[in-house]
Amino acid sequence: MEEKEFRVGVGVMIFKENKILLGKRKGSHGSGEFSFPGGKMEYKESFKDCVLREIKEECGVEIDNIEFLIVANIKQYLPKHHVLVGFRATWKSSEPAVLEPEKCEGWGWYDLDKLPEPLFEASKIMIDAYKDKRSFLDS
Repeated sequence: MEEKEFRVGVGVMIFKENKILLGKRKGSHGSGEFSFPGGKMEYKESFKDCVLREIKEECGVEIDNIEFLIVANIKQYLPKHHVLVGFRATWKSSEPAVLEPEKCEGWGWYDLDKLPEPLFEASKIMIDAYKDKRSFLDS
């Protein structure tokens, strides 16, 4: 029997010159799918601190203007059940680097109208929320 997992995770949609940063996942649920930087919150961590830690650990870019985007209930990868708290931000400096090669094949900047496929469910939800100006999704 598979172990049930419930977590709160964050994702951040980083904009640079009308493009967004996506990485190709590997070694975890959603392997082969394109995703924003993000991950699981740690005990007693603030949302902003989690966003900044995950970006530093995963791709090393610096960001500004962190803003709330969406909260969503994600059950598409059961038995992993996550509550997503999504943010958007603007790129400040440094080019993305693969700092966790066991989790990501590579980073790239993509036009919102020419996105790679397949998209990780949390990232798809965040893109739709950004386009539709929606901040809540319960599934």
